[in-house]
Amino acid sequence: MLLSPIKFIKQSQIHPILMTDSFQCRKNCGACCIAPSISSAMPGMPNGKPAGVPCYNLDENFQCKLFGQATRPKVCSHLKPCFEMCGTNRNQAFNYLTQLEQLTSN
Repeated sequence: MLLSPIKFIKQSQIHPILMTDSFQCRKNCGACCIAPSISSAMPGMPNGKPAGVPCYNLDENFQCKLFGQATRPKVCSHLKPCFEMCGTNRNQAFNYLTQLEQLTSN
């Protein structure tokens, strides 16, 4: 499946409400816990997680069961939801994160 290229937009094109630091994770999304690979060990996945595979630690609502815990990988703790990554729906988030994974994987 050919993905559409990542489109970068100018900051002036973003509605001010979308530029807030309080951007929240979308319910029932989990794109950031499925699309990218994670090389760090974590509960249930001692060898990390390959790209495109749902994290073992996602619950039935696609929320992280390790959120706020010391066992959560640093890469996950440092990843913050934002409009550029999450877009306006789950498909946009998957598309962006899948392309980012492809551009940054060896």
